[in-house]
Amino acid sequence: MSTSIEEKLQLSMREEEYLEAIYILSLKKKFIRIKDLSEILNVKPASVVDFLKKLKNRGLISYEKYNAIALTPEGERIAREIYKRHIIIKQFLIIALGVPEDIAEEDACYIEHGIHEETFKKIEEYVMMHQNNPLREVV
Repeated sequence: MSTSIEEKLQLSMREEEYLEAIYILSLKKKFIRIKDLSEILNVKPASVVDFLKKLKNRGLISYEKYNAIALTPEGERIAREIYKRHIIIKQFLIIALGVPEDIAEEDACYIEHGIHEETFKKIEEYVMMHQNNPLREVV
């Protein structure tokens, strides 16, 4: 595949961050509320509501006022891929470069949104060769 799902949909970095946050929360909680997203993304609840409307209009989440937030199947597929990139890049920074985990976590948040698919594939190959399976919780 020459372009990623995100490139085909032309998702912004912020849209990817929201999808990833919803995905991470869904791994931990059955019901995701605006307050949960507001806390994890460090934004005001009103900002979350505005962004949820955008994601809903793109068919990536289901959300009605005062109800739980959920990823659609397409939204979940994209969010899982974003999260996978995050985990792989973080592991690469730790394994290959010796970056401390807290810094690798922060840097992975930035790198995951702008990395070329070919570069990511090479990083993924490297990590998979040097670590058993960092994706066991993702897949």
